[in-house]
Amino acid sequence: MQIICAQYIISGGHEIPLIDSAIVVENGKILDMGAKDDIVSRYPLAEIIDFGDSIIFPGLVNAHTHASMTIFRGLADDLPLMTWLENYIFPVERHLKPEWVYWGAKLAIAEMLRSGITLFADMYLFEEEVIKAVEETGIRATLGEGLFDFPSPNYGPLEKGLALTEKLLKDYAGHPRIKVMVCPHAAYTCSPDTLKAAAAIAERYDTLIHIHLSETKDEVALIKARYGQTPPFHLDSLGLLNERLLVAHAVQLTDEEIELLAKRQVKVAHCPESNLKLGSGVAPVPALLEAGVCVGIGTDGPASNNDLDLIGEMRSAALIQKGLTFDPTKLPAKDALNMATSLGAKALGWPELGRLVKDSPADLAVIKLSSSHLTPCYDPLSILVYSARAGDVTDVMVAGEFIMRDGRILTFDEEEAKKKVFEISQEIKTLLAGQN
Repeated sequence: MQIICAQYIISGGHEIPLIDSAIVVENGKILDMGAKDDIVSRYPLAEIIDFGDSIIFPGLVNAHTHASMTIFRGLADDLPLMTWLENYIFPVERHLKPEWVYWGAKLAIAEMLRSGITLFADMYLFEEEVIKAVEETGIRATLGEGLFDFPSPNYGPLEKGLALTEKLLKDYAGHPRIKVMVCPHAAYTCSPDTLKAAAAIAERYDTLIHIHLSETKDEVALIKARYGQTPPFHLDSLGLLNERLLVAHAVQLTDEEIELLAKRQVKVAHCPESNLKLGSGVAPVPALLEAGVCVGIGTDGPASNNDLDLIGEMRSAALIQKGLTFDPTKLPAKDALNMATSLGAKALGWPELGRLVKDSPADLAVIKLSSSHLTPCYDPLSILVYSARAGDVTDVMVAGEFIMRDGRILTFDEEEAKKKVFEISQEIKTLLAGQN
């Protein structure tokens, strides 16, 4: 049993922060919480960890990423999405190796931990390697193998990709830190038959299905020309729009489509910085939230963002909406944090996560308030969303176990991961030079 104390504890985005308080952790869960002196007196045999002038907050949730694309960080920038994908990313991914994905995921997890992330959603290739990295590092993930109509460097033809997805669903059913979802890439890379096959698997195993949706104007025009409907209505006609669906981006939406997503209880992963960098636009987040849509925040992949800093992503999400609407009250800090915690957790199939309350899993992060840019602290929630950044996080706990302590990752060698990814980048440079 441990008692974890701090000057401020943020239980959730819509909770009043606790001052000079403590959390009791036992068997991976929060047994109790309250005023520090009261808690310490009631549990005299517990180990006390006092973070002092710090903020303890719920572990953040990265609702959409392609973690292993750390190996492609900075490979191609300042390009439209389809040019970036078709001319740079897809060609290099044809040469993807399992070990590239493994080390890319390890580096990504290190970066995410330093941003206070304890749960992330991943869609990529060689997902078995990402699972291996998740198991070794102690983080949580909801993930799945990317499915395309064209051959994959991992599984080859689509039918083998569908079979692999089913195998992963069976192999990791009931895993304490891993959930598997079905991941067709997008409506422009997956035929109606592919999408229906993916949806059938998701229904059969009662699991999430994750897809990119309405990311750009070009995508909307393409799907409308190809199928006579915009992406949301196209997916709806195929039976995909339901409470199991998590869509990434949802930038180019009409009011009618927002109503449809809300009616079907679809979840959305908002990726503000990637959408800005690729010139895709800005998702109508306030309208989605007002309609009752569950909206989390994602970084997208580190090749299109180009980082995995979810603290910065919260800030960007909040500021963009204020600037677009000329209204400083739009998407306040409390809503941004709620999206990055409890709403993101719900979207990824972990409704018990995202808040620090009695009986919830002990997934949390700590920021010490000693840095200049975190001084003074009038409002810990405001400081967290508007002033903090990746690298300020000193400690991370998942399921009651510290996996980062005093700025040091405990479960794996971060320097080894950095070294391996650097070596991989040299292989990729050689590969690119041979193609030119």
